Amino acid sequence: MWFKQLSFYRLSGDAIPEVAQLTDALEKKPFLHCSGLDWFSEGWVTAAGHQESPVYSARGCQLVALKREDKVLPASVIREFVDAKVAEIEDKELRKVGRKEKQALKEQVTDDLLPRAFVRSHRLNAYLDGRRQWLMVNSATATKSEALVSKLREALPPFPAALPRTQIAPHAAMTAWLAEGEAPAGFELDAECELKDGSENGAVIRCTRMDLTADEIRQHIATGKQVTRVGLIWRERIRFVLTDMLQLKRLQFLDVLQEEASQAGDDRDSLFEATFTLMVEELGELVDELVEALGGLEEAQQASTAAAAPPAPAADANAATRAEAVDVPWEE
Repeated sequence: MWFKQLSFYRLSGDAIPEVAQLTDALEKKPFLHCSGLDWFSEGWVTAAGHQESPVYSARGCQLVALKREDKVLPASVIREFVDAKVAEIEDKELRKVGRKEKQALKEQVTDDLLPRAFVRSHRLNAYLDGRRQWLMVNSATATKSEALVSKLREALPPFPAALPRTQIAPHAAMTAWLAEGEAPAGFELDAECELKDGSENGAVIRCTRMDLTADEIRQHIATGKQVTRVGLIWRERIRFVLTDMLQLKRLQFLDVLQEEASQAGDDRDSLFEATFTLMVEELGELVDELVEALGGLEEAQQASTAAAAPPAPAADANAATRAEAVDVPWEE
């Protein structure tokens, strides 16, 4: 359940569907295994293992899961079969096989091998936070995150979701933090960063297990290098690496959070709910404070989301009790 990476998108009011509407839309586009000549397939699967619905809803957030299956057919295997067919033809017919004929053989071999290819699958989780108007995706890879957004647009067109645009560019803010030797309120500098020279083919400096307030870091900044990623700790609860693309890599929910979740339930269902509830609350506050540290959203994006912002959902009595119990997860 705990997310390992994070890309987040700003939602307008029209992009936040009701649970029943989202469930109905995703059920119409379920995951189906790759058929014979398909290179890949993708579709929606159950969001929580103990339920059959493609949507898991709690505390105004809707968890969804997109599954993708890819055929694995290495180019070297195709080439080996094509070479064998070419050698057979040249030996039997005593002639050279031309380029166009080789290309036709390659296509034939690929079609023959594809139904027998190995399959690799990947599951990508995300949730819609209706209260804060964020779509949170458990990935820091742009292509994977955009693929999930595209599938949501197919299911619920036009699904207006956009990458956040902050008043201060992330690289400018991170560079200022290291130049000053201090992170914004609520955050503290961790022990790794990356600096890049802005010129073409410029130098790249990567620091790990290092004091980021050291003079050496400031000297690199003084020569014109900009910070493209920095390790941060938020309120001693979540450790992560922030990138200049406003992505959070290597998310680590610290022990205090995991202990809170584990104490909230002793069976699978209640533990899942407690973990999800705690995670969305913490990530929501983290993202809000991070955006605020970057000067907030641009005015145009603020206006588009505020115009149709939905009211905060009323929590039922059981949800309130559970919230008190906990103090109120494609390869990357």
